[in-house]
Amino acid sequence: MTPHTLSQQNLEQLAPGVTPPQYDRGSVSAGIVHFGVGGFHRAHQAMVLDDLMAQRLANDWGIVGVGVREADLGMKEALIPQNCLYTLTTKDMGAQSTRIIGSIIDFLYAPENPEAVLSLLADERIRIVSLTITEGGYNFDQITGEFLWSNQAVAADVTRLESPQTVFGFLTEGLRRRKEAGIEPFTVMSCDNIQGNGHLAKKMFVSFATRVDADLAQWMESTVAFPNSMVDRITPVTTPDNIHEAETTTGLKDAWPVVSETFFQWVLEDNFPAGRPPFDKAGVQLVDDVEPYELMKLRLLNASHQALAYFGYLKGYRLAHDAVNDPDIQTLLRRYMAEEATPTLRPVPGVDLARYQDTLIERFTNAEVKDTVARLAAESSDRIPKWLVPVINERLEQGGDVTLCAAIVASWARYAEGVDEHGAPIDVVDNLKAEVMASAQLHDEDLLAFVRNEKLFGDLATKAGFTTPYLATLATLREHGSAKALKDVVG
Repeated sequence: MTPHTLSQQNLEQLAPGVTPPQYDRGSVSAGIVHFGVGGFHRAHQAMVLDDLMAQRLANDWGIVGVGVREADLGMKEALIPQNCLYTLTTKDMGAQSTRIIGSIIDFLYAPENPEAVLSLLADERIRIVSLTITEGGYNFDQITGEFLWSNQAVAADVTRLESPQTVFGFLTEGLRRRKEAGIEPFTVMSCDNIQGNGHLAKKMFVSFATRVDADLAQWMESTVAFPNSMVDRITPVTTPDNIHEAETTTGLKDAWPVVSETFFQWVLEDNFPAGRPPFDKAGVQLVDDVEPYELMKLRLLNASHQALAYFGYLKGYRLAHDAVNDPDIQTLLRRYMAEEATPTLRPVPGVDLARYQDTLIERFTNAEVKDTVARLAAESSDRIPKWLVPVINERLEQGGDVTLCAAIVASWARYAEGVDEHGAPIDVVDNLKAEVMASAQLHDEDLLAFVRNEKLFGDLATKAGFTTPYLATLATLREHGSAKALKDVVG
């Protein structure tokens, strides 16, 4: 017998042990618009709102998801027939919990009806617009930090704000309408893995608005809040096995369930002039300064993911927990975190950094989550420059050693050659795929070709403190393979 689709009407058919929303969804009204509804948002921010709604603390903070990219159409097609309900399963070694999340109350696919999105953004009920648009979605130059007007879709939105196609156009036009109507601006809350994500978001959106209307840009600069945040929960890509497991567990068919680890952290700058839900009642840390937490997470967790991804793939691992259980890879991670990343951090209130690093290894080895090496190795050109290159630069300024950082970059350069150690093709997934692979193809002529890309690495190719260990590892990777190169680095 084919199971019924997950929906509000079918919740009464949920299997025992699965928790439905603990509130009347009919009483929930929109308060947040979220751009970029994916697995992470649904395992993180949407879960927090669901928790608060269960406590009767956030009924006017329902989330309306918005998709602007062609790839977002699949999320609409999954969520709308399910009344925007979905299954969230959290897993640790030997423990699993499944619930149905109901905090997303609608989903709009912007290309189908841009005006519906703009009208919602101008609605005074909307007090927060949140973002998980990926590290590359902020449209800035990796080296100069300036807005990239070479992005044709973004640049075109300046003259088509009545029917925009990018998040820059939508937010700017929404704020313009609020300004003209005398409505208080919404707060823009970035939840992406970028240091100073709020500061960066403000700079980029104001830069865009400057070409639209200088007065509007000045108003945004002075009145719109862009709080910084640090977000953390490992959330792999949903697989067919996850879909089957959700159906077996719940008794209902969910087109796009989410699986994540149990660990959750959200550190948020408390800067919400238009109001906010009582996030702290659901485990969110509200602080005055997010930076120490951001640096800790980006340089220890995120950069370590890059450390295991390329060496792990080249050594033949396809699941993250298998890679981290390799003694040499685990040694690389532990030594990188302790010896090169930690000296670049600021004091983190209330955190034992040594214990935090132990916790990261425990999380990485969680076999229940089944995070893939391929996911961690994707979009490297958006990640390495933001997470690892700052560590390298600070270490060099301190006169410190960067052997381990250089080895991580070298492993990416070897991975970007697009062929593994057995001659099989590697599916390189990157916004700059053609560019990074073209650089890697020049290794036979110039072993520094990959790191000569100043958009990604600045002037690192001219710094012997970096190039000496980088060249040593890259040469060994190409001549003797990843096992030998890794042993040389950690031995």
